[in-house]
Amino acid sequence: MASIMDGERQFHIQATKGEIGRYCILPGDPSRAIAIAEYLDDPQHIAENREFNVYTGTLDGEKVTVCSTGIGGPSAAIAVEELYKCGADTFIRIGTSGGIDLKVIGGDLIIASGAIRSEGTSYEYLPNGYPAIADYDVTEALKAAAEELSTNEFGNSYHIGVVHSKDSFYGEVEPDASPVGEDIKYRWDSYLKCGCLTSEMECAAVFSVGIARRARCGAVLTALWNVERSKSNLPDNISYDTTRGIKCAIGAIRRLIDKDKAEQR
Repeated sequence: MASIMDGERQFHIQATKGEIGRYCILPGDPSRAIAIAEYLDDPQHIAENREFNVYTGTLDGEKVTVCSTGIGGPSAAIAVEELYKCGADTFIRIGTSGGIDLKVIGGDLIIASGAIRSEGTSYEYLPNGYPAIADYDVTEALKAAAEELSTNEFGNSYHIGVVHSKDSFYGEVEPDASPVGEDIKYRWDSYLKCGCLTSEMECAAVFSVGIARRARCGAVLTALWNVERSKSNLPDNISYDTTRGIKCAIGAIRRLIDKDKAEQR
């Protein structure tokens, strides 16, 4: 029986085996995929369809792919699923976020060790109560890269910990406009008290697909600003520069390549 999934290329990312590297970097913004690809050797544009902009090049002789995922868990999960089917097994999400914990300053890097599952996609992969956690080796590689890139000056530090993944951007920034705003604010205050670092929209989905498929996943996020610092009249930055986050992901991939090669010897 014929199916729309029968084509040679993956249905959404429009790529096929041989075009995708083992190691993948996942920005949300399709234009950021172009910027990340410039860090690779001999980057080739593989495909562009919907929110998925795909490039493949090399780092240290190993094939590395960059694939944008758009906004939110459903499209991020699609990207990981289809890249995995093309042979990828290591994924680093790179994105932006809004700070929650008061120690987070705009411009800081956040390495997600796990994600609160306040979205819907992860429940298509993991049972209730199962945590969406990052792979340890990927997290360690991101930590080492972040240490080299951070001065610990205001807005130039890094943090490792739990992040909040959600489906509604405006539920975060304008909760009073929602009919369920009181519930949103109650949960947000709980996350703040628990030390949640920052809020974003894709980590829980990416980590959950990785767990289900036995793939390695991690994430590095740039804090754009911290709404809780603003509420508390504390100084903060507003930063849209994701360059350090990109360099952190590239540095982590290099470390993972070295580690994987050493284990194969």
